[in-house]
Amino acid sequence: MSSVRTVLVSGSTAGIGFATAEAFARDGARVIVNGRDEERTADAAARIREATGHDAVEPVAADLATAEGAAAMVAAVPQVDVLVNNLGIFGAQPVFEIPDDEWRRFFEVNVLSGVRLARAYAPGMRERGWGRIVFVASESAVMPPTEMVHYGMTKTAQVAVSRGMAQELKGSGVTVNTVMPGSTLTPGVEDFLRERIGADVPLEEAERRFMAEERPTSLLGRLIRPHEVASIVRYVASDEASATTGGLLRVDGGLAPSILP
Repeated sequence: MSSVRTVLVSGSTAGIGFATAEAFARDGARVIVNGRDEERTADAAARIREATGHDAVEPVAADLATAEGAAAMVAAVPQVDVLVNNLGIFGAQPVFEIPDDEWRRFFEVNVLSGVRLARAYAPGMRERGWGRIVFVASESAVMPPTEMVHYGMTKTAQVAVSRGMAQELKGSGVTVNTVMPGSTLTPGVEDFLRERIGADVPLEEAERRFMAEERPTSLLGRLIRPHEVASIVRYVASDEASATTGGLLRVDGGLAPSILP
């Protein structure tokens, strides 16, 4: 980065969000780490400061799935240059057994959290003539998973929202993009593997079986690591990515069996 910029990564106490926040800290940005729990958020920020030797890493605990939480974040951090909408939840449930409240909960967390933050921060980015908004989606956006259709729905919605916002910010110097990871080895996915493959199966074997049985189209043949996703987010948020907007950047290990997203 050419100057110190403020980067907010939602849902950054673990997994892709944590790796992304750490990557920006290594670049020397002012990084806002976010989670719902105050103690866990503070601990994540401290671990990033220790790992990178960079002090400008600040925890802000707020439940961004609510309007109140988003307002609290904006009050605490009125201006950001890079917004990474990473916050998300997932879980398996037969589609015809998903109640209305679960559909709403997934939409609030995975979609509206990013919409609210972008709505708050994009005007300032446009006024300054520079900004980056990145939605972290999933291959589920283009390959709805039978075992969690409600999750796939929210990832598709993120792509649509991202593209529409990019169109609204046309010519402003502000870019909006979606990054599309494939299945990634995060703490949440580790728990997911134990549920689906078996708690007594070693993680390495569970990963192999999951990819072979449930994600057979992957060209990588393994789960992606969080730092591999963070590297794409870091690029698309850089000055070098000024011509990339309204796009869907794949970091899915070839999981989606198509030449276009």
